[in-house]
Amino acid sequence: MPCVDERSECLDWILDFEAAARRPLEQRMKYAFLKTHKPVLDDAPFRAFDTMEAYRLWCQENLPSWLGYGRTV
Repeated sequence: MPCVDERSECLDWILDFEAAARRPLEQRMKYAFLKTHKPVLDDAPFRAFDTMEAYRLWCQENLPSWLGYGRTV
């Protein structure tokens, strides 16, 4: 049998969800997305590459791996 604290936590989640569902769509959309600075990617307003290979090479050489732009194979 779950302890009382787990039930209380689940109830809190349900109440939070229901409160969010009552908010207007515009307000929900405003708070749904977080702006996160991406190093290197956000540091220049525009980049263009002649080939996909050039783009992939640039990503490999310039972007931190945690951004997920590296090759998988």
